[in-house]
Amino acid sequence: MNNKNYIKKIVFASLVAALYTGLTYLGAVFGISYGGIQFRISEVLTVLPVFSEISIIGLTIGCFLGNIASFNPIDMIIGTFATFISAVLSYLLRKITLKGVPYLSFFAPVIINALLIGFEISYFFTESSSPFYIVALFVGIGEAVVCLGLGIPFYLLLNKHKSSLIDFF
Repeated sequence: MNNKNYIKKIVFASLVAALYTGLTYLGAVFGISYGGIQFRISEVLTVLPVFSEISIIGLTIGCFLGNIASFNPIDMIIGTFATFISAVLSYLLRKITLKGVPYLSFFAPVIINALLIGFEISYFFTESSSPFYIVALFVGIGEAVVCLGLGIPFYLLLNKHKSSLIDFF
């Protein structure tokens, strides 16, 4: 890989990390980025691994930085791990399409976050008196609203203009 490509990849991963972190903090201002019921707008970026594997690094770093504001080391570890696994799965599932759209890639973050963040909240946070399956359901619903409701249109927009973005990805 030449230096120019290497620099482009670092810049792209950094941009993804910054966007994820910034959107997470913006959502925190409105009280929607953390907790059992969350609509983390930054999760819309989980469609990016469909276009570029380097976004996996950006999403993972961005999630870690975004989770710093939760002031909880467990969330920083489990939440970041959930995002990493989701991003890798989104990338691996990108070639399985229905009418040209990789829908399974959009479901990876919904399922992984419902399970891992649901587990984290139910077992590590004493203020949660709800059983795991209820917490997982609510986390999954919030994740689905963002990843499917916003993520699919975001994917379609990026895909429509990918010829002009191809050098960027």
